[in-house]
Amino acid sequence: MKTLRDVSVGEYANVVKIHGEGALKKRIMDMGITKGTRIYVRKVAPLGDPVEITVRGYELSLRKQDAEILEMS
Repeated sequence: MKTLRDVSVGEYANVVKIHGEGALKKRIMDMGITKGTRIYVRKVAPLGDPVEITVRGYELSLRKQDAEILEMS
């Protein structure tokens, strides 16, 4: 399974599924990340946390553990 953490800087990927449940999943979806959303990885911090992405026209930073629940294609 390829997650958002596996997507390289400068690449696009689409969300296949959001793993997880409860408040975490709801928070991710409230940020505009839903199934089928195209995400561009802008940059990754030197230690891998956080990941800066562009989604639906705005920039967003996600923690490493949040990026791991997003299955990408």
